[in-house]
Amino acid sequence: MARLARTAGLTDVQQEILSTVRDFVDKEIIPVATELEHRDEYPQQIVDGLRELGLFGLMIPEEYGGLGESLLTYALCVEEIARGWMSVSGIINTHFIVAYMLKQHGTQEQKDHFLPRMAAGDVRGAFSMSEPGLGSDVSAITSKAVKDGEEYVLNGQKMWLTNGGTSSLVAVLVRSDEGHPEGTAPHRSMTTFLVEKEPGFGEVRPGLTIPGKIDKMGYKGVDTTELIMDDLRIPADRVLGGTTGRGFYQMMDGVEVGRVNVAARGCGVAQRAFELGVRYAQQRHTFGKPIARHQAIQFKLAEMATKVEAAHAMMVNAARKKDSGERNDLEAGMAKYLASEYCKEVVEDAFRIHGGYGFSKEYEIERLYREAPMLLIGEGTAEIQKMIIGRRLLEEYRFQG
Repeated sequence: MARLARTAGLTDVQQEILSTVRDFVDKEIIPVATELEHRDEYPQQIVDGLRELGLFGLMIPEEYGGLGESLLTYALCVEEIARGWMSVSGIINTHFIVAYMLKQHGTQEQKDHFLPRMAAGDVRGAFSMSEPGLGSDVSAITSKAVKDGEEYVLNGQKMWLTNGGTSSLVAVLVRSDEGHPEGTAPHRSMTTFLVEKEPGFGEVRPGLTIPGKIDKMGYKGVDTTELIMDDLRIPADRVLGGTTGRGFYQMMDGVEVGRVNVAARGCGVAQRAFELGVRYAQQRHTFGKPIARHQAIQFKLAEMATKVEAAHAMMVNAARKKDSGERNDLEAGMAKYLASEYCKEVVEDAFRIHGGYGFSKEYEIERLYREAPMLLIGEGTAEIQKMIIGRRLLEEYRFQG
């Protein structure tokens, strides 16, 4: 694997971080991932190890106790972690989206209050946009905040929270009509609230309930939940950035980071699938020779490796574009779309190389085969990515006639 998915131009610090993470993945994640995944068990020991490595503060500025690293460094770390077990990368992803949103959009008081504890891993983040009835149509959000003195009262039901149970801070997007007259565009009347809560399930603070884990086909271990708000009272100083009506833009900024993350996860899972496929192809013999020497298998391996390399390159490009301060929704959309689709294809090819054994839970590829589909829908489906890409291309290539 040393020759695939290399990244040019990394600093010595970046290379040292990645080497440390890679060793941790090989020693602490890969040997136990399949067993924990089959039990749907939260990987507490692995999470504690990531905390000791300082990864919860990887992108948080040094002034708040973090490492102050770039999105590229983070994405490459996620790629390594997802290679070991994709669920673990999900645990840190939502945490970093919230930390990034706080860094970019929070008030100084909010940054001082949350970021040092997030960098230490004492506060774990989750974010919440989706609802049971809206899917990708964020403008259709019905959860609502109504101002009552120095507080807001929140009501509604949210869906698909990664880290919903284990988190202690949730960034929640709701509709807030205060100061926004009737007829205002939906995206201009949304606000992000920083909701603190106790980890766990049930009523985790007055007015806020986390019903329990959603049972999923894959992406196990990490807790995915609903969130129910019933007259949940939140102080006005917990509006992200201190001003209502900016929530949609704040969330979309965070989602761009999330899309780079999903692309990185796709790269990591695809790399692991290739590793498993190329190893098995050299061990399994048919017709008197290893199946790796059959041309049909060599063609598959060639296609798989090319897809791994292409997806990695696009992911790195999207991360570097965001780090430069430029708009990167086009690059992030392309990277997320390509990496998730290629991941599915590489995993399926590795599954086919394994033949009947790929269908057995004793083999790691069976787990990857169930995990890959989540990347096709996480942070926006392929169709949503194509809409974003198409619109941006028309902006860039507008015909003047």
